[in-house]
Amino acid sequence: MKVGVFFNWQNHLDWDRYRAKGTEPPIVADATIYDEELHLAGLVEPLGFDSYWAIDHYVTPYGMTGGVMQHLSNIAGRTSRIDLGTMVLVLPWYDPMKVVHQISALDNMLQGRRLTLGVGRGAAIREFDGFRIPMSDARGRYEECLAIMKLAMTQEWFSFDGEFFTIPETTVRPHFRNPERLLADMKSGWASPASLPLAANAGLGMLLTNQKSWADYRKDVGDFNRIRSENGWAATQPTVVVRAACLESSQEAWDAMSTYTLEGQRSSANHYQLDDTERLLNTKGYEQYAQRRKADPTDEQIVEAAARPQAWGTPDEVYDRLRLIQQLTGANEFVLSFRYGTMPVELAERSMRLFAEEVLPRLHKDDAPLDVELSGRAPMAGTLDPGHG
Repeated sequence: MKVGVFFNWQNHLDWDRYRAKGTEPPIVADATIYDEELHLAGLVEPLGFDSYWAIDHYVTPYGMTGGVMQHLSNIAGRTSRIDLGTMVLVLPWYDPMKVVHQISALDNMLQGRRLTLGVGRGAAIREFDGFRIPMSDARGRYEECLAIMKLAMTQEWFSFDGEFFTIPETTVRPHFRNPERLLADMKSGWASPASLPLAANAGLGMLLTNQKSWADYRKDVGDFNRIRSENGWAATQPTVVVRAACLESSQEAWDAMSTYTLEGQRSSANHYQLDDTERLLNTKGYEQYAQRRKADPTDEQIVEAAARPQAWGTPDEVYDRLRLIQQLTGANEFVLSFRYGTMPVELAERSMRLFAEEVLPRLHKDDAPLDVELSGRAPMAGTLDPGHG
């Protein structure tokens, strides 16, 4: 098993001031969040983790990376061993020529280390508005940008003529260092059922971003690999995102997981504004988000759905929970979140260090099997676990 880490770069305490468009100083400065998260990011390589992953968010306190490619270029310069990944690079927001040049430059900076490109189309109204991109154009822009990326990685000279992008014959410099590997490793995250077949038919891999139950993801993995099989491609294994709280006592770990996951989920709801069902219903490609919208869950329901099935507890308990998630999803790589909500940086560091000392070596020795149902070669026999991611 491979194990990576990501951080949220989240200023959860600033939501009230943000929504009121206040101009007074925030309770916690964004610069403080950056200092703390950079400290934690600096532990990923020396503690023995395999990779560092970055999110791509703007505009709100939810995730303040300010651009995933710039963020990872900084991390590349701070490290020498670990691989890097995007989760996800939101393609509709960007000019594809800028994206392919940024990817190529980072690929060269890594000098042979692996760059895994997780790609997606985004779902936050505020971010699309901030970039002056109509959300209704997201799918078309995503598909064209992905096509241009593939052209740039397979042809030295290329051109493109689409609905959203027209590119005269051009090339990318520096040349990609590892274009075949970049293409082979490219993954897609999805939340809506309509996005799964699009990703599978595009030949992408799977990035399960912890937005539904592990049982639902199990079905998704089987369906995804069945589509790959119909295209003549081998089955693939997902990279799976999991929240972690690895502490000396099970109770302390549960207190941390439940408290700070609840804050993180509330922050996500604020950012994505999924309660704006009228706008979503009238936005092409996002109707299903509104149709799946249910009444606002209680705090207890959020905790049971979003915190209970995660990797929390003593080191032995965390290991056992991750092994169960591997069985359910067929993961060959985990990407762990050790800090969410307003979790103190000291608590997150303690959790990371204990995990690295007592859990990480065991996972590194483990195989990562993909059972026949998940490979798409057999019908699903039913769910194994009611838990949610």
